[in-house]
Amino acid sequence: MSDTGHIAVVTGASRGAGAGIARALGSHGYTVYVTGRTESAGKSTLSGTIHETATQVTASGGKGIAVRVDHADDDQVSDLFERIGRDHGRIDVLVNNAAIIRDEMMGRTKFWEEPLNVIDTLVVGLRSSYVASVFAAPLMLPQNKGLIVFTSSSGSVHYAFGPAYGVPKAGTDKMAADMAVDFEDSGIAAVSIWMGSLLTQRVRDIVAKNPAKFGRIIETAETPELTGHVIARLYDDPALSELSGQTLIGAELAAKYGIQDEAGRQPPSYRDLHGVHPHAQFPYVMR
Repeated sequence: MSDTGHIAVVTGASRGAGAGIARALGSHGYTVYVTGRTESAGKSTLSGTIHETATQVTASGGKGIAVRVDHADDDQVSDLFERIGRDHGRIDVLVNNAAIIRDEMMGRTKFWEEPLNVIDTLVVGLRSSYVASVFAAPLMLPQNKGLIVFTSSSGSVHYAFGPAYGVPKAGTDKMAADMAVDFEDSGIAAVSIWMGSLLTQRVRDIVAKNPAKFGRIIETAETPELTGHVIARLYDDPALSELSGQTLIGAELAAKYGIQDEAGRQPPSYRDLHGVHPHAQFPYVMR
């Protein structure tokens, strides 16, 4: 337990948003527990494994630790946090990013035309975020400091791909708001962060195949790493407690903190692009 940097867990970090967030936290000297189910290439139709991400975290200046976790299995999640408790005695940042996104839910179909398993987003996505937070909180409380982040999107307040996508996004925004009430005066903050269109490797490959059609995506999209840099800055913000419970737009936080994306870009907020913004929670508390 002689750590010199912060300890973070990023769930669902084999690829995509989670991998980028983990790499960015590594660049700030974090020890990052990288969780997910993909341990070797070929096990998924998409590229990326937890071991590859962990190696990238270490290469960026941190320490990456890959742990295979099926976030639909509560016992595996419990074992993860027990291990972190034994090895470090604390956790500073939890990024709840694990989610199941079925290809069938991303088309232009109606919800009744899709297989029932698209709603598994309520298991790995919504419920899994709750479970991880339950096990992380006791490792934050003794130090009176911690940050729980839910990765979300503007789909929580407008139609995006259908209910199987939008409902868990709205749920994570609400979860951050309600957890913040329970965390009051604990020094722990819970926030939900809307990410914009993401320049994942999958999206970059699509753009590269047809730049004339998809090249415009790069103008407004943000890299997954941007959210990771925002989280690192957010954790160190002396005013963090004032933001607890809020749903925040990552692009707006980046501008506030003076964080630029690759090539010096400043990705626009969905508030400016599409006129959408998070809903405020009423302050009334019922117990």
